[in-house]
Amino acid sequence: MFDWLQHFADWLIYSVLNIGADTHLGSTLNFFVYDTIKILILLFIIVFIMGIVNTYFPIERLKNYLNKNKLYGLEYLFSSIFGAITPFCSCSSVPLFIGFVQGGIPLGVTFSFLITSPLVNEVAVAMFLGMFGVNATLIYTVSGIILGTVGGWVLGKFNLEPLLSDWVKNIMAQKNQHDHYQEEKRTFKQRLPEITQSAWDIIKGVILYIIIGVAIGGAMHGYVPENFFNEFLGGGQWWTVPLAVIFAVPMYANAAGVVPIIQVFVAKGVPLGTAIAFMMGTVGLSLPEATLLKKVMSLKLIAIFFGVVTLAIIFSGFLFNMVL
Repeated sequence: MFDWLQHFADWLIYSVLNIGADTHLGSTLNFFVYDTIKILILLFIIVFIMGIVNTYFPIERLKNYLNKNKLYGLEYLFSSIFGAITPFCSCSSVPLFIGFVQGGIPLGVTFSFLITSPLVNEVAVAMFLGMFGVNATLIYTVSGIILGTVGGWVLGKFNLEPLLSDWVKNIMAQKNQHDHYQEEKRTFKQRLPEITQSAWDIIKGVILYIIIGVAIGGAMHGYVPENFFNEFLGGGQWWTVPLAVIFAVPMYANAAGVVPIIQVFVAKGVPLGTAIAFMMGTVGLSLPEATLLKKVMSLKLIAIFFGVVTLAIIFSGFLFNMVL
């Protein structure tokens, strides 16, 4: 989908700026250009689509249905599965998360999506299957979906809505006070300028956080050597799993980009469960993601989200090492 953008980033950094592809600076800048533009495009498209959905679909009715009807946790499972089939990294998942929150979907359900979306996607599953076999792939995929389901359910029990940022609260309040789309008989062409302006306003509100977040990720991507981790994670001691997750948090990459790295880890003696925990920490938790989420969450809510997911990933790593 974004091959053209990768070609553009390669052309800009390696040809126009004449920075070597094998240099730390070249890798960092290439990563920054590609991911910044990709996330901005995704953000606009998704928020624009959510604007159309909010125009024609009674999202308030869906929210009330989810709040009033007992689905016995299936809403979290469905959201987690939806996250698994969307090929987004952690930062690319944030635009959808914003759209869900803006649309009034229960926060715990949106967290299920946010947790699973970067952890599991079809590209990573295909690569995992070829590198580690069917059993490891099934355990990885199912555990990612369960992690999102349980994590979203747990977070949903905390009544965390008051910890959303004032920016999101204002958007939701304005929507509730001025939601006149469904009452007016206007054509899509008449509503289009208002939908477009709303999407652009949201982009302007988060663009600085996107640039800062991807810049951090690009620096980590370009300057942190892979061998640094092999030295500390290869012993198989109990503390290597939490250490792997702690090491992973400052990193930023999608699952497809991390799978080849953990293959190297395993080949050099890192236990597969520890390597998978590192991968989940890298794609499911990152400082760039936290930077983006700062626009929609308070620091306390970000800390709660990261804490719950971190504990779940560490538990999963121990479990992987026992069964794999």
